[in-house]
Amino acid sequence: MDNVKIKKPTSTENLENLSKEELINMVKSLEAHNNQLKNIIAKLSGGESSKYKNNSYDFSKCHFRHILLKFFYLGWDYNGYAVQEDTSVTIENYIFKSLTKTCLIKDRQSSNYHRCGRTDKGVSSFGQTISIDVRSKLTKETEENVEDELDYCQMLNSVLPDNIQCVAWSPIENNFSARFDCNSRIYRYFFAKGWLNIEAMMEASQFLIGTHDYRHFCKMDVGNGVVQFIRRIDEINIKPSDLNENENEYSMYVITIKGKAFLWHQIRCIMGILFLIGQNKEKPHIVKELLDIKKNPRKPEYQMASEIPLNLYFCDYDTNNWVYSIDSLTKCIKKLKNAWTFTGAKGSMIKTMILSLEDNLKTISEKNDKTLEKNCLSEYLIQGVKMKNYIPLMKRQKCKTLEERIKHFTKRKRIEIVKE
Repeated sequence: MDNVKIKKPTSTENLENLSKEELINMVKSLEAHNNQLKNIIAKLSGGESSKYKNNSYDFSKCHFRHILLKFFYLGWDYNGYAVQEDTSVTIENYIFKSLTKTCLIKDRQSSNYHRCGRTDKGVSSFGQTISIDVRSKLTKETEENVEDELDYCQMLNSVLPDNIQCVAWSPIENNFSARFDCNSRIYRYFFAKGWLNIEAMMEASQFLIGTHDYRHFCKMDVGNGVVQFIRRIDEINIKPSDLNENENEYSMYVITIKGKAFLWHQIRCIMGILFLIGQNKEKPHIVKELLDIKKNPRKPEYQMASEIPLNLYFCDYDTNNWVYSIDSLTKCIKKLKNAWTFTGAKGSMIKTMILSLEDNLKTISEKNDKTLEKNCLSEYLIQGVKMKNYIPLMKRQKCKTLEERIKHFTKRKRIEIVKE
């Protein structure tokens, strides 16, 4: 097949090499996207009471500074991070509500806003970071006196939901972007050990390290112009989340994956494969098979893992000037402890019920001379219909190749391609 490139310029392209027609199309696309954002914001803010409006605030007299803001959020009850036209239940919507309510910004359009990344519905974060221009009580000459600055975290947290909180802020240069100047991102995925073969999972995970074409470990978003799936994973490790706990079926483990950037659903697809390996349904070498695009150009059908245990844990930047507030951090910890107290109690209650019923089941089965079937807790994290009889991955029905997908969307005029 001829090399193809989606005519969808990104910030990394050299604009000087684009033709006049390509530049015009790019500007039109950006204008359309900007109008869409305006419509979303207008729709979301239209039904709000006056307490969320800052029209009366005179921003013309304010000095603004460019900063990073670091948030944590428990995303289980939200429809993802980014604003959407059909729902207001998103993390980003609440963050902008808090920014406007506290009069730290006039509006999104003028705020010079970038986010480190977007998380899907149900996904949480401990390190989501945004760059934005906010109101300052200092002058340009006194900006370095951060101890005298507005307590941004305290202000935002006073109006944010308890499961979305600002942890820290950092002064940065005006051209600094939370998205494009991020050195690496770390995701963590939590899971119960069950009867998983952790050693096999660790062996398999090491094949993922390095620069590879991960098209078989993600959801291929060709319809939106994504046709390049080469990424780099720097580190992967799997460890118990609590080293002081006596290990058993209910012991919690966490896998940590570090890389520069990730594809759509990449972590969840990786976990879907690793769970199959941990359940001894596949050998660790299956990871190498799936990474061999020439040998296996078609992705076998499989279910990815649940979004609930996934956490965008850390975003790394060159700046080390994070400003923390003791009072704000103390309140954040109290809110998290409150959440943990109830979720921990629910988990312990359910676990007690399970163990009690299993004792009853064991007694009954022994009387009837029946062998109990063991299932692995990780099976509940795999989405979709469960197979009655397991079919090995490489013998399953295969999806369309990348080239076939490009051809399909080109015919439907969803994307435009140009031969190089």
